[in-house]
Amino acid sequence: MTEDRIGVLQRMLGARPGDARLRFGLALEYDKAGRTQDAVRELRAYLDQSEDEGNAWGRLGSLLSRLGLEDEAREAYRRGVEQANKHDHPTMAAELEAALEER
Repeated sequence: MTEDRIGVLQRMLGARPGDARLRFGLALEYDKAGRTQDAVRELRAYLDQSEDEGNAWGRLGSLLSRLGLEDEAREAYRRGVEQANKHDHPTMAAELEAALEER
């Protein structure tokens, strides 16, 4: 089922490469399928196209940590805290700070 959704999202993204939401959705599906490096690639592309409010940065930090890329994970969590605070999401900022402290 996840592979079907991945295919659909890939085709949609091919038709609308500027649609950041499709990239985010594809990243989530890649993560569900255990395709961590693909998920990281799509989250980075999403973040290049969109000003995230913190959620994608936290997801990116988690994925990078899973890959053993702790310095990059810490930087993603830091960026997530900044964005969450900027967009007035104190609970998300606190969660991302906690994840950062675990590193």
